[in-house]
Amino acid sequence: MTRRAFARMAAAGAALGTRLDAAAQLRIGIGTYSYHNLSLPAMIAQLQALRIDEIEMSRGEFMLLSHPNEDRFRGARTLFDKAGIHCVSYYAATIHDEPELDLAVRFAELLGASNITGDATGAMLLKRIDESCTRAGLTFGIHNHYFKTKFAYESPEDVLRALSGLSRTVGATLDVGHIASCGYDTVDAVRKLGPYLKLVHLKDVAAAGGEDNVLIGQGIAKIPQVMRELHKLQFGGLVAIEYEKEGPVENDMRKEVAFARNLA
Repeated sequence: MTRRAFARMAAAGAALGTRLDAAAQLRIGIGTYSYHNLSLPAMIAQLQALRIDEIEMSRGEFMLLSHPNEDRFRGARTLFDKAGIHCVSYYAATIHDEPELDLAVRFAELLGASNITGDATGAMLLKRIDESCTRAGLTFGIHNHYFKTKFAYESPEDVLRALSGLSRTVGATLDVGHIASCGYDTVDAVRKLGPYLKLVHLKDVAAAGGEDNVLIGQGIAKIPQVMRELHKLQFGGLVAIEYEKEGPVENDMRKEVAFARNLA
């Protein structure tokens, strides 16, 4: 083997090692509801300060229940593109009917997102979501949630039943905070939903039976174990930090991002 050939092989090996190392890192982003008290420009400044370039758009004024128009999404996309921030997913919340489904797809496309997170009750509407997102080249993640009243998707088993008979277009957006709030084990949820995960909402809560958000790692959601399980799965989707708190969150979010990156 010539010296030049050896050098090429060594360089190729080094490049492969770099790619493998990069692939082993979990993708840490932010669910933008965390900054719902800030304007979009102020939020973007915070994201840039934290070196966050991937997000899920989950601010309330963009959800279907707020009846946003297309201009809102075009304006946000312009700001994100200028800042070098990619909107990976659009959080639509509950989709009630086909006109809302059409809007969710359109809004995701305007943001440049590849996934929609939300929920819909009933097999027929989930089937239409499957068909519509498949045509659009999007994926859809069913979002589990804690409410004081019974919700259709509380446990991993609830989500798995809903996915039965659907294509791989539809999977799960697992919110580990809400899983813990509902009294289920977060690591078990990751294992059960692992093959179907589109996105993970990284959140921690003080106790089951409530939505008292605490800094990740300080509650009952077993965040370090969850991250280890995601590593085992070689999860390649976005792990989006969500922190639901009123008032200033800038200092808290710095701590959350540092904690998550240390485990990524």
